[in-house]
Amino acid sequence: MPLPELAGSLGLKRAAHLLRRATCGATKQQIDTFATYTPVQAITQLYRQTLPDPVLPIDPQTGQTWVTLTGQLTEANTEDSELQEFFKGWFIGQMLNPSLAYAARERLVMFLHTHFTTIQEKVNSSRALYFQNQLFRIFALDALNANPDVNIKELTVRISIDNAMLILLDGTLNVKGSPNENYGRELLELYTIGRGLEGNIVGTPDGDGDYVVYKEQDVQAAAKVLSGWEDDTDFEVANQYVAPDPAAGIPHGTVKGSITNASSHDNDPKTFSNRLDDTIIEADPLLLNGADPTFESSLDEIRQLVDLIYSKEETRKNICRKIYRFFVYGPHSAEASQAVDNAVITEMANTLLDNNYKIQPVIENLLRSQHFYEAGGTIPDDNFGGIIKSPLDLVVGTLRFFNVPVPDMAAAPQQFYDFTGEILRQLDLQGMKFYQPYDVAGYEAYHQFPLYHRFWITPNSITRRYDFMRDLVTTSRQFPIKVNAYAYVTANFAAVAPNARNLLIELVKYLFPISDNIDFNDGTNSGLTTARMNYFLAVMLQTFDEAYWTAEWSTNPEWMEYIFNALLQSPEYQLA
Repeated sequence: MPLPELAGSLGLKRAAHLLRRATCGATKQQIDTFATYTPVQAITQLYRQTLPDPVLPIDPQTGQTWVTLTGQLTEANTEDSELQEFFKGWFIGQMLNPSLAYAARERLVMFLHTHFTTIQEKVNSSRALYFQNQLFRIFALDALNANPDVNIKELTVRISIDNAMLILLDGTLNVKGSPNENYGRELLELYTIGRGLEGNIVGTPDGDGDYVVYKEQDVQAAAKVLSGWEDDTDFEVANQYVAPDPAAGIPHGTVKGSITNASSHDNDPKTFSNRLDDTIIEADPLLLNGADPTFESSLDEIRQLVDLIYSKEETRKNICRKIYRFFVYGPHSAEASQAVDNAVITEMANTLLDNNYKIQPVIENLLRSQHFYEAGGTIPDDNFGGIIKSPLDLVVGTLRFFNVPVPDMAAAPQQFYDFTGEILRQLDLQGMKFYQPYDVAGYEAYHQFPLYHRFWITPNSITRRYDFMRDLVTTSRQFPIKVNAYAYVTANFAAVAPNARNLLIELVKYLFPISDNIDFNDGTNSGLTTARMNYFLAVMLQTFDEAYWTAEWSTNPEWMEYIFNALLQSPEYQLA
């Protein structure tokens, strides 16, 4: 059954919590509005809106897009290595869209990217990266699509013949008689059934090559099912997929040989282990061309494989664990992992099954749940501030909070890419090589037990985080993106600005995830310690007393930079 849901209005703290997790962050005004909503109303605003597709990325050298099926790269275009950077900047720009519903969708696209990961350097194609990203966008809000095949299971089929994935995991090298197991192995280990509960061994292996939930035999059989495909380097193949195509218009790979004779596909029956019910996958004779495999028969075998994998509860649980870690928390011990599984993951997996493998209802129920807002019980960590912000969350969330304007890509594409290029540079400096994770498992913070999000903090990366904040709000420092702290306060907090303590309390409520009962007196503070609040107050006042602040706060705009530097460079602000 679904997770029990929270009743009543969210209030400011819960609204800010939701918007940090479901988007990368929000403005003060958006948080204030969501504070009046119930969880049901808030989730409806985030996930149940009809949204347009993003404006296509533009090559500033030609003033036109290069990613449509009919578009061709010519000598007039920018070099593809730079177009790849433009694509990444374009995706960052989508996350900065002022609309929260739009930003929430892009957050789901980002989640799917962290799950079905890719590596820019290996794929080395701006169009392959773009079309995979757009494929994720089609499947992100799957509950809004009446087509029952728009779900995570069908996306798994599609990603198996996606051009970027075929390149990344050597699907193009997997042929009859010489199987390449790279994608078949990662399909099982990373993208679907996984290797069991983090930190826990469930069951007993019955020999070498047994991973309890699947065996080496299954990797070998899966590789044969997946054999005989190649990427479409011209990005013209978008009409071979069996109708109805839930992702019409997105180019995909094709079979080697021809669509009526997939000559490199292993057409023999494939036998799986007892972990996968001794299942035999073989070609549907109605889809063969005589004795020859075809595009349709090869694709049908992949669908049989995906159906088999998703028939296992462990697959559904593994995907729900990833959703949970992305939106809620990454358990750091075997005991915590087991507690989360018992209390939350099993129910999420049931919701996934009950909704025909659509992930949107699972995520919506999670973000409306008492657990998301309250945690407690058998779960050892409070969810507020339970995640270290990724560099993406930190940078994009900060710019969203301050409502920093983004150059219009259509009107000024070079300025747009300069702006988003600086964001990409900051992510790199802070330890997140966007679209360049170290290995095919993706960014370690989203998958690597037991550290998870703690990977984001190193002695170097924390310094870079603080440098970004200092450069952003300090007038005297040269930086291409700036926030006028004084103008921001006068526009948003003018009513409380003359009282130093009240201003500080109000800022903390919006900027920090833990902000209950904030005060400056011993014994009354259950959110931040009084020592921390008085430290921030001292930084804010410098050598002046509070009466002087009240009389003179508006005469020296530089004073506001002191407090924002202190707050934004604090450990508390690194948490979501």
